[in-house]
Amino acid sequence: MTSGRSRPTLFLTVGLPGTGKTTEARRIERERGALRLTKDEWVKALYVAANPPSATGVIEGRLIEVGLRALELGVDVVLDFGLWSKDERSALRHAAAERGGEVEVRYLDLPADEQRRRLDRRHAEEPGTTWPMSDEELVAWGRLFEVPGAGELDGSEPVGPPPAGHASWDAWRRHRWPAAVT
Repeated sequence: MTSGRSRPTLFLTVGLPGTGKTTEARRIERERGALRLTKDEWVKALYVAANPPSATGVIEGRLIEVGLRALELGVDVVLDFGLWSKDERSALRHAAAERGGEVEVRYLDLPADEQRRRLDRRHAEEPGTTWPMSDEELVAWGRLFEVPGAGELDGSEPVGPPPAGHASWDAWRRHRWPAAVT
C-alpha cells in the first residue's frame, strides 16, 4: 500500500483486447507496489495454446479471491482482465468496499484500427502471450462490452442492488465466477 493512504485500492482495468490493459496494470504495479493479477498469464501457463471459456471464469474468480484477500491485508491490487460488464465491476466495487478498500476503474479504449494493429503486432512479436483474434470476434466482443459511465470512473455512482435472482453481490459474484470448471 502506498504510504500516506489509509485504505488499499483495487484497480480494475477495463477494456477490450489490445487496448493497453496489461501495460496499464504493469504501470500501476510498479508505481504503487500493487499485486498485479493478469488472467491471460494464468490461462497461458495452464492451457498454453487453448483458451477454454469454461476455465476463464474460474481463473478470474480465483484471482479475484486472492486479490480481495490481499486487499484485506492492506495491499493495493490490480485486476487485469477486461471486466466488460457493469455487473462485474459493480460486484467488485461492492466486494472492495466490504473489505475496506477503495476502487479505481481504469478504462482503456482505442479506435478499432489501432486495436487491430496492436493485436497483430503483439501476436507477431510475442505469440506466447496471446491468442489469434479475428475481426469478427472483436466486433462481437465490442457489442457485448458495456462502457463505464462517468460515475463509475470517478467513483461517485453508488453500487445499486444485485441483478434479479441474486440475494447479494457476493452471491452474484460466486455465480459469475464459479469455484470449479464444470
